[in-house]
Amino acid sequence: MLIVAGEALIDLTPTAHPEGTAYIPRPGGSPYNVALGASRLGTPVAFLGRVSQDAFGQLLKRHLAASGVRLDYLKEGPELTTLALVTPSEGGEFFSFYCENTADRLLRPQDLPPDLPPNAALHLGSYSLVLEPSASTLEQLMAREARQRLISLDPNVRPFLIPDKQAYLERLARWLKQVDLVKVSQADLAWLYPGQAPEDLAQAWLEQGPALVVVTQGREGAFAVGRWGTLRTQAPLVQVVDTVGAGDAFMAGVLSWLWAQGIWSRGGLAALDAGAVGELLRFAARVAALTCTRAGANPPWREELSSLPGE
Repeated sequence: MLIVAGEALIDLTPTAHPEGTAYIPRPGGSPYNVALGASRLGTPVAFLGRVSQDAFGQLLKRHLAASGVRLDYLKEGPELTTLALVTPSEGGEFFSFYCENTADRLLRPQDLPPDLPPNAALHLGSYSLVLEPSASTLEQLMAREARQRLISLDPNVRPFLIPDKQAYLERLARWLKQVDLVKVSQADLAWLYPGQAPEDLAQAWLEQGPALVVVTQGREGAFAVGRWGTLRTQAPLVQVVDTVGAGDAFMAGVLSWLWAQGIWSRGGLAALDAGAVGELLRFAARVAALTCTRAGANPPWREELSSLPGE
């Protein structure tokens, strides 16, 4: 099983309207999208987080359940649901978050299960590791479970939610010592470490603790760094409709490939050879590419992958 912990929110995405721009509410949030995507690809998934009892919160619950995600570790509260206003730009989508005292950021230590199932993997990331009190709660969970199970991380950096960059970098350094698998975007690395080569940064991260580091590069594809060196894959050519959730879909593809191959431990991850990592990257890139062909963070079901050439 995969347990995904973090935020769940509503993306307000723009669409054309006779009287101007209208906004459509779509379930989202980086960890939420990973849970949804991995479950649709056949991985048994449970979501650990907190949602509102309002209409949007109930929509988030229904959407998870409809994709087969278990809700055993989901808590509810009276606070409102976080909203993210999505604004398209030449460099990709820009997000404006409305998240003060909202339900998903108020996850507290007492909301954590005392134990996780044996052999379950854990995925964390995004702003749920930045905004308090959820950040400290999930850091506590990460530290508790480190080296007890496979742990993956996607920082999914949101600069406008990080008031102190140096403090964030110090927290990130602690996370890297505890996790086994990291997926990060080239754009995130560029903000974190301006002017430094992503390949050098990935190698530096690898030396701090993870067994595998994967860097996504949008339309340029992705590369991975491990004991065998650096491997690259190209992004499939598709008609892009929306890139929201593409990185999360890639992460879901990575984890689902590992699950399907029975590689569900740090040791198994570290033992992957170059050929296997190449297969992993190509599979994840296909999942992300298909997600880009439709609006919103709407990751594909396993059977839909055949709609792309080469599956």
